[in-house]
Amino acid sequence: MQIIIFGSPGVGKGTQAKILSAKLNIPHISTGDILREAIKNQTEVGKKAKEIVEHGELVPDSIMGEIVKQTLHDQKCKSGFILDGFPRTIAQAEILEKIFESLKNESLFLIKLDADDNVIIQRLSNRMVCSKCGNIVVKDEVTENYKCPVCGSVNSYYKRRDDDESVIKHRLEVYHQTTAPVFDFYKTKAAVIDVDGTQHINDVTNQILSKLGVSCN
Repeated sequence: MQIIIFGSPGVGKGTQAKILSAKLNIPHISTGDILREAIKNQTEVGKKAKEIVEHGELVPDSIMGEIVKQTLHDQKCKSGFILDGFPRTIAQAEILEKIFESLKNESLFLIKLDADDNVIIQRLSNRMVCSKCGNIVVKDEVTENYKCPVCGSVNSYYKRRDDDESVIKHRLEVYHQTTAPVFDFYKTKAAVIDVDGTQHINDVTNQILSKLGVSCN
């Protein structure tokens, strides 16, 4: 099963991708993670990406496309994958289209998580992240000597700079201008699953699985 998970910043793409990865037994491919892995493993494209990143520049679509291609052709993706964070632009979607043409032809699903901008702003501006394991909680939960429920670290939660309201609004503007049109690109190329991403995490997961034709148990 080949899946692209799609939606605005903070809508819960990463959370749902991890849950679905475990339930469907297919890898969650986060482009941020595979970029860091390629750099760490010093692959040919990883070396190119490292030089660019170290100069503070954005990795070009051509290099990101090559990293995604190598990952999706890996043995671990033979039964499918959940792609998170790519494509973000029409140009990236066109690159991915060529990658899919070289893969085994399977049904492609696009999971689109919807949320109103005001909900996203409220959600992101009120979250805190564990510096040790990356777990996210609501700001009101974090009290003095708060212990992370995942890794057990104490006083490890902080608010990310990109979760400031002004930054969130800018990220949403970029999303609507450059990323949202990608959805239209896939309307006739994939089976689209549209879900309200503001619901409880379990409800979102169950709706996705139901629309994929997979048992929720």
